[in-house]
Amino acid sequence: MVAVALMLALRAYRTLSAASQKLPILGEVRDFELKERGGRMLRRADLSGKVWIANFIFTHCAGICPMMSARMRGLQDRLKAEPDIRFVSFSVDPGRDTPEALRKYAARFQADPERWYFVTGEREKIYGLCRNSFHLAVMPTPPGAGEIETEPITHSSKFVLVDRAGAIRGYYDSDETGSMEGLVKDAKVLTMNK
Repeated sequence: MVAVALMLALRAYRTLSAASQKLPILGEVRDFELKERGGRMLRRADLSGKVWIANFIFTHCAGICPMMSARMRGLQDRLKAEPDIRFVSFSVDPGRDTPEALRKYAARFQADPERWYFVTGEREKIYGLCRNSFHLAVMPTPPGAGEIETEPITHSSKFVLVDRAGAIRGYYDSDETGSMEGLVKDAKVLTMNK
């Protein structure tokens, strides 16, 4: 019985390992240094060796951001048994999203400060990281395009899965339940490779 259990465990490990190799490498997250809501600097190197899920939000958003943050909270809850998974929310409105504003916003979504980071920094750095590293859209809403005070920024609603080495392994639509299921599955698969 022990031998059968070991064989089944080995087979499951090989299946998960093969599955992680099937996830494409879609790019690499460049180095960054941004201020976390607690005041310390967060760098890409701080996430090295961890699987992480990223998104781009801002705290005054009345559109998709609250839904995205609620989905990220759901991911945090569903993946709590996976100690090597982290979550990073990048603010695309650093002029208003101070560390204090990010702390209040994080508390609203019960973000675990040890696992879910909210970061801010210079606008050019964040926009450059979003566009050139994550390959996602972000821009101020053009004047005359129906801009209102609560929606001054147009940005992607995708979640990004990043592996232990900083490689992008998938993009997931935050407004699709099936996409979130796929993200959970793929994140768990990536944790199997150390």
